[in-house]
Amino acid sequence: MTTVMKKSTIQILPSILSGDFGNLAGDAKRLEEAGADGIHIDIMDGHFVPNLTLGPRAVGAINRATNLFLDVHLMIYNPFDYIEQFAQEGADRITFHFEATEDVDDTIAFIRKCGKKAGLAFRPETSFEMIPKYLSRCDMVLLMTVSPGFGGQQFMPEVVDKIRLTRELCDRAGIPLDIQVDGGITDKTAKVCVEAGANVLVSGSYVFEQKSLAKGIESLR
Repeated sequence: MTTVMKKSTIQILPSILSGDFGNLAGDAKRLEEAGADGIHIDIMDGHFVPNLTLGPRAVGAINRATNLFLDVHLMIYNPFDYIEQFAQEGADRITFHFEATEDVDDTIAFIRKCGKKAGLAFRPETSFEMIPKYLSRCDMVLLMTVSPGFGGQQFMPEVVDKIRLTRELCDRAGIPLDIQVDGGITDKTAKVCVEAGANVLVSGSYVFEQKSLAKGIESLR
């Protein structure tokens, strides 16, 4: 299907990890109708993080159900080996973890060769010193605000300083980088992250727990 990414100043990408795994297509349609800017899809291999979730075919099923931008977050080792599969199934942006590979630059280059946007994710415990050299090399930096692997965790406020420092470096260098945050994002923590410089918010449990998906999404803006 034709992918649509809306032009909101703050992008809201609900994580389908918190949806109904027996009705991914239905949840994708509901999120589109509710005004989401895209759908965040967490891919976990049971090794890089202690959980197993979806694979390329699930991304393809979601892609066939919606026109929304698909933001695929790889929490897996050897991400390079799977880029092409996810690209073929409809991922619009593929984000992988700095800590999961020694081939960071090659993986970014291959994502772009496949015609997709490239994101680079960092765990909360990873030193900020690892971030600056990549700000001009990728399309987005994802700063995890929980330890990756499971939904429903508590927001880690110590990451806010990393968000602020990252945005300051980008502004100083004139780099139009998207800064995404993922983990424990609610109407309250979203405000803190946006004030620090984040412009792409991933929220799973909070959005899906609302009686109205549309109101949950709007409250994050």
